[in-house]
Amino acid sequence: MKTLFFDSRNLSRLDYKILPVIITLMVVSLLIISASTGSVEGGFFTPTVKKQLRAFAIGSGFFLFFSCFDYRKLREWTWVLYAITLLLLIGLFFTTPIQNVRRWYRLPLLPFAFQPSECAKIVVVIALSWFLERRANYASHFSTAISAGLIALIPFLLILKQPDLGTALVLYPITLGMFYFGGINRHVLRAMSVGSIAMLVFVFLMFSGVLSHEEMRPTVTKFIKDYQYERLNPSTYHQNAAKTAIALGSLTGSGFKKSEFTGQKWLPFGHTDSVFCVFTEEFGLIGALFVLSLYFALIYFSFQVTAVAKDLFGCLLSSGIAVYLSMHVLINVGMMTGFLPITGVPLILVSEGGSSIFATMIALGILQSIYSRRYMF
Repeated sequence: MKTLFFDSRNLSRLDYKILPVIITLMVVSLLIISASTGSVEGGFFTPTVKKQLRAFAIGSGFFLFFSCFDYRKLREWTWVLYAITLLLLIGLFFTTPIQNVRRWYRLPLLPFAFQPSECAKIVVVIALSWFLERRANYASHFSTAISAGLIALIPFLLILKQPDLGTALVLYPITLGMFYFGGINRHVLRAMSVGSIAMLVFVFLMFSGVLSHEEMRPTVTKFIKDYQYERLNPSTYHQNAAKTAIALGSLTGSGFKKSEFTGQKWLPFGHTDSVFCVFTEEFGLIGALFVLSLYFALIYFSFQVTAVAKDLFGCLLSSGIAVYLSMHVLINVGMMTGFLPITGVPLILVSEGGSSIFATMIALGILQSIYSRRYMF
């Protein structure tokens, strides 16, 4: 079937190496969710597993649609998508809080809540790709960097206000990566890089014990609020529980649904933020390396698309998506292993959550659209 925007024949041109990786990560997700939401004696298909299966089914539909969709047509919809995203993010402040935060819409037709901040990350990638392509001849001008920065800053502030620090922070490396591929002024890139490196070094020193959390409190709280600084506490129950679950996994793990720590519900958010810890406790270091190798393959294939993209828009779009995928993995694993503060960033395709799955599958579908049109002009 072929229309102005859609051509199902592109399915024959997809990079099919990526499909086994996606499917295997989905299976891993179902294993972890079953282990963390059901009892040791319970069956595999818990209510949360069934919910995740529905999300995978809908997400697969998004993946196939956007794989066939001509990504170049996204240029025409950029600002419509951006405006809708901002309206959805603003609308959250008029909703009833869920768990004391405003991040989700409860929709009657969906069996799960919709989190617009997940899709906002993809929309920011599209908007930056459109803008940086149009300003390609003026990429080194400071005005280009300022305008592009504002495109990312507005949703960043709205997401931060929810509050959702983890999702907001993912936008920073995405923006930095796209600035690099877009040829933004090197002084801007250097300043952004130095700032991010300085922050990472500070957090690493805090979480490695070189800097004392309590001793640094009087200095740091001059710039940020106490509750914000408390997120940098390396000794919270969740941080300690996450590291304990990983340590208990040892080399080969305790076996599927045989973990005592996770099985007793001592690990918070085992089916969402802490999925990596659950899998490592049950399948050990070998299992953790297996999952990380899957993510390495997924990210490697994503950056390959950037290398073969035939236009600047496709190059920018694919690079932003590749960084988006990379940051979710690095931040989530960093949180669970005690190198970063826990801020609620999901492990893509594994953590339970419909919005995250939809956004990831849309992003992967767009990558396939770029890849399948690599020989077209």
